[in-house]
Amino acid sequence: MFDFGIVTKWINDLLLGVMPQWLATTIECALVGVALLLMYSVIAIIYIFYERKVCGWIQCRLGPMRVGPWGLLQVFADVFKILTKELITLWDTDRLLFKMAPYFVVVASMLMFACLPWGNGLQMIDMNIGVFFIAAVSSIGVLGILLAGWSSNSKYTLIGAMRSGAQMVSYEISTGIAMMTVICLAGTMSISGIVEAQKDGWFIFTGHIPAIIAFVIYIIAANAENNRGPFDLPEAEHELTAGYHTEYSGIHFGFFYLAEYLNLFIVSGIAALLFLGGWMPLHISGFEAFNNVMDYIPSPVWFLGKAFFMSFVFMWIRWSFPRVRIDQMLKLEWKYLMPLGLFNLVLMALCVSFGLHF
Repeated sequence: MFDFGIVTKWINDLLLGVMPQWLATTIECALVGVALLLMYSVIAIIYIFYERKVCGWIQCRLGPMRVGPWGLLQVFADVFKILTKELITLWDTDRLLFKMAPYFVVVASMLMFACLPWGNGLQMIDMNIGVFFIAAVSSIGVLGILLAGWSSNSKYTLIGAMRSGAQMVSYEISTGIAMMTVICLAGTMSISGIVEAQKDGWFIFTGHIPAIIAFVIYIIAANAENNRGPFDLPEAEHELTAGYHTEYSGIHFGFFYLAEYLNLFIVSGIAALLFLGGWMPLHISGFEAFNNVMDYIPSPVWFLGKAFFMSFVFMWIRWSFPRVRIDQMLKLEWKYLMPLGLFNLVLMALCVSFGLHF
């Protein structure tokens, strides 16, 4: 499988050959930042169109069809509309916090986005505590949502923000426990290390029953942490209008909208990283010819294919189940998911200690 690290090393050597170290590093950081922003925007546009089509298919309708062929230009029309809308700031709002809140949400999702392993040698941030870093920066988004609800000076936004804060903080526990279960199996918190540990088999297949349980817990908890249906209580239209971003307009509303879809891709990418091998191809022990064919598929194709598959699962859940009540949602986490996750973590530790995994 081609190692894209060769390309990045060639660019680094090329820059060092014509300029000093500090300038080459500055240019490389700028190139990485531009690439990050470009991919961030492109993935968001693709995902908006993707969910609209999946929603239409599940509901036995076509989805967007009028603007451009197959409705491909509908998302671009919506982006242009949001960019040209007036930014409205209401009276009696905390103007500074009101304007800062969307940026907290976007920065949190962008930091997590930068940690995803796109392919062999294609990773912007890789450190020995990569999974811990992802869990840490994901908490920044909660601050943005709470600030948005508080600074808007509206009872609907405040209730939506408090619901979202309680929901996200609660389900972060189960998400973290599911991640710890995989870390226990992989023996490392490094993102690249977790991917490399799955070269002979994805954890969903080799991790035995605890890996499957952790996978199910992660899907439920990540769906709730992202405020997506059936856990979209912070944005319950019949109760709170649009929840914590009711009073936002223009590009500020667009930032919340953008972060929602990027977070969908991020949790799907993390699921692919932890349970489906990341960019690692599918290998079956004893079938060398099949394994060699799989190695010819580029590593970014593997990662994006797995991420889009997991996103389809999340979308399927959203459009298949009715919205739950706030007490049911919290009871699910504190009475069922968290105790089950802790028991499963101990079970995985025993499997690893006694070598019971495949």
